[in-house]
Amino acid sequence: MTVLARTVSLDDKYTSTHGSVYLTGIQALVRLVLDRARLDREAGLRTGGMISGYRGSPLGGFDQQLQRVGRMLDAHDIHFQPGVNEELGAHVVWGSQKIGLHEGDSDFDGVFGVWYGKAPGVDRAGDALKQANASGTARHGGVVALAGDDHLAKSSILPAQSEFALRDAEIPVFNPSDLQDVLDYGLHGFEMSRFCGLWSSLICLADTMDSSGIVSVDPDRLSFVRPADRDPRAVASVNRPLLLSNRLETEALLRELRLPAAQAYVRANRLDRPAFGDDRPRFGIVASGKAYRDVRQALSLLGIDEARATALGIGIFKVAMPWPLEPLGIADFARRAERLLVVEHKRGFIEPQLKAQFYHHPAGERPPVWGKTTPEGAPFLPDILELSTAEIVRALSTVLPEIAHDPAMRAVAERLEEQIRYADSHRADAGRSPYFCSGCPHSTSTKVPDGARAMPGIGCHAMTEAAGRTSEGQVAMGGEGVPWIGQAPFSRDRHMFVNLGDGTYSIPAFWRSVRLSRPRHPSPTRSFSMTPWR
Repeated sequence: MTVLARTVSLDDKYTSTHGSVYLTGIQALVRLVLDRARLDREAGLRTGGMISGYRGSPLGGFDQQLQRVGRMLDAHDIHFQPGVNEELGAHVVWGSQKIGLHEGDSDFDGVFGVWYGKAPGVDRAGDALKQANASGTARHGGVVALAGDDHLAKSSILPAQSEFALRDAEIPVFNPSDLQDVLDYGLHGFEMSRFCGLWSSLICLADTMDSSGIVSVDPDRLSFVRPADRDPRAVASVNRPLLLSNRLETEALLRELRLPAAQAYVRANRLDRPAFGDDRPRFGIVASGKAYRDVRQALSLLGIDEARATALGIGIFKVAMPWPLEPLGIADFARRAERLLVVEHKRGFIEPQLKAQFYHHPAGERPPVWGKTTPEGAPFLPDILELSTAEIVRALSTVLPEIAHDPAMRAVAERLEEQIRYADSHRADAGRSPYFCSGCPHSTSTKVPDGARAMPGIGCHAMTEAAGRTSEGQVAMGGEGVPWIGQAPFSRDRHMFVNLGDGTYSIPAFWRSVRLSRPRHPSPTRSFSMTPWR
């Protein structure tokens, strides 16, 4: 037997161009930009890349991984410029799409861009994202915006769901269900962005970014099809700068040409597709992202593999781009369905679009839809936290009559319900309180004199609230201490301590030593000081 020696390197996850590699969710994003550059070089294009944004869980390690492969990025003309905040990072990426607007202004054919930020960053950068998207993308550029979501608020002030903010900015949204999707949807996101002239976005859920696994990097796994019936006006609109003189025309281009072009791209590449079971089902399930993975797990627990699902007339339609929802593929899937179940974590995003599209279909091609509500409008699936496996099984039991009639499947559903009841009845209040890392200076510097009032900063400063050192509640990034301005004229307190979160923004000089005084006759002057814990 002949044994072939092979040199193995930790860089294989970035450099291997065939076979499979093992990587994390964050590393898949790094691999994404390198693959985009390699594809362009193979196509004879000289492109560069620009990456900017602001770190935060679950994308907190993205900048660290990019810095570790700095030489690889340099070799592919990819520049990484962290933003002072999310909106300035969006402006940086926006600027990358303007290369080539003036003849002879660059030696590059185009620049592809990546913006990144966690969900609160998507919110605060909303104006920049909206304008940059309306401004358009370059023919050989394209942009993918990475939105870090945290459904259970493990590292966020509020539970996060960025799809609605991205929809309001009119940026098409891709929602990967696993690491393979992260890489594949990301590459399609670039290609679609170049085709339709819009930014694209990728939902980066904590569960996916924090995971690791094996993905295929074979170039033959993907093909990029550009619809031939594209409106020539859409071609002319790509890389067209947004100017005050044409802002109303830009709105028409966005709504009438660019968004339909994005849907046409998804349709031509069959990104939204029947992914499990019967492709013309009696009982259809629609899911995207993590919800698709969770539905598969629920069916597995019920003993329903693909062969059995097909025999029972069950099929899952996997949605790659939940907004704007491509109407033809899902209509073809649901045409013969007797019932349709839409499974989504958090608020319904696909379900309202689906119902709006089905409204115009003939009665025989408009199946009743279960989702956040039943077809009669009663509450069905919750829109808070995340759907548990038991909740998904319960929904399947309602929509799929075979589960209620099959003793084995019914036993699984009953066992899950029993586990929930047991957990509820034995729930304990004991828990480990979060605290600062060992040796962190904030564990002592955030202490204030007895009886003093203190406001928290963001990030790990939230632990001052858990430790009882602050009682004012959290604030948005950059607003540390500012709520006191609304209280000072009416409060008897004469002094307020404020923690400033480290590294959250550049602190202007006046924040380093602030005293706000406002005379209140006949009361004495009220003042507050901001104490930056640096």
